[in-house]
Amino acid sequence: MIKTRELKRRYELDGPRQTIAHLSEALEQGHLRPEDFSIRDLAEGLVTDGHEWVRSLDPRAGGSVSLLEAGEGVDATAFLNVAGQVIYSKIMEAYTQEAFVVSKLVDTIPTRLDGEKIPGIGRLAANDHPIHPGMPYPHVGFAEDYIETPSTTKRGYIVPVTKEAIFFDRTHLVLTRAAEVGELLGLNKEKRLVDLVIGATNNYKWQGTAYDTYQAATPWINVQGTNELVDWTNVDAAEQLFADILDPATGEPVLLSANTVLVMPAYRHAAHRVFNALELQYSASSSETTTLAANPLSNYRVVDSRLAYRRVIASGTAAADAKKWWFLGDFKKAFAYMENWPITVTQSAAGSEADFAQDIVVRFKASERGAAAVLNPRYVVKNTG
Repeated sequence: MIKTRELKRRYELDGPRQTIAHLSEALEQGHLRPEDFSIRDLAEGLVTDGHEWVRSLDPRAGGSVSLLEAGEGVDATAFLNVAGQVIYSKIMEAYTQEAFVVSKLVDTIPTRLDGEKIPGIGRLAANDHPIHPGMPYPHVGFAEDYIETPSTTKRGYIVPVTKEAIFFDRTHLVLTRAAEVGELLGLNKEKRLVDLVIGATNNYKWQGTAYDTYQAATPWINVQGTNELVDWTNVDAAEQLFADILDPATGEPVLLSANTVLVMPAYRHAAHRVFNALELQYSASSSETTTLAANPLSNYRVVDSRLAYRRVIASGTAAADAKKWWFLGDFKKAFAYMENWPITVTQSAAGSEADFAQDIVVRFKASERGAAAVLNPRYVVKNTG
């Protein structure tokens, strides 16, 4: 457990800002863990006359005294700041857990708008005439090529720290609630992104017209049916679709370097075998010649998602078929999370009405606001079995 006396001494010497910064860094780097702290020890060590205040929470000691009722001599700032940082760390630990695969495949784009219209660049075709001496350079600017991102939504939960949690030192219970909050927020974000990637949700709106992410005909084709991931030929079939997808502004092929493959759990090992093999062996039909070559697929990043598999089934696909789905492309160019504000933790003032009515000494509110958006579906191919 963390030594609260030492923490209090550093708080008094370095000040709240530097102490919280050091504490945050130690928690982020894993030198300290939220479980290293005791909520009761923090209250006794960081609240002015904290030991007496914690004792006062016992009705047998003369009645429970809130931080507000305790008077001007009680300073709970240090306790609230440190406890808030510990709870924030636990929330973020659950929010960013490794199980949320797709959230790590896309970029987060900060925005102050509740849905926005993102203009495209009015690019010129590659066969433009050369510039002759004394002639002006052509301009590249914004044109009537734009997408519209969906409206953002706010989500959040409150973690209460009750009188009992401090008095009985139920630190584990408080941290469990904080982890649940982080996991709920992270899971909701992941599900919204997964639903876009698998095509269960479609919010791509280009030049005022809504399109499904995956198209089997014009204006682009990025669905490869009956393409179970068995060997390099299946990857080649998916890559060939990109060769026929054109940039609508220039008519040129989409400049794409596919770098990531998302598979269902049932094909996790099959995918690693296909993409991480040291060499490929190829024999043409009715040929006595066998060719060995270095594996050209080794540059791909392979990830699998149990949640994606369950969401494919939830969208109406049979489990036997859903496990064969896989996706290939550049996810950062295809999708994004439009974020008004990242996950933020704020705390209530000490001595609030909840303290008197519910014995909640302090509450920590975690919230985030954003929306999963399709930026350009031409950068990803869906493959089904």
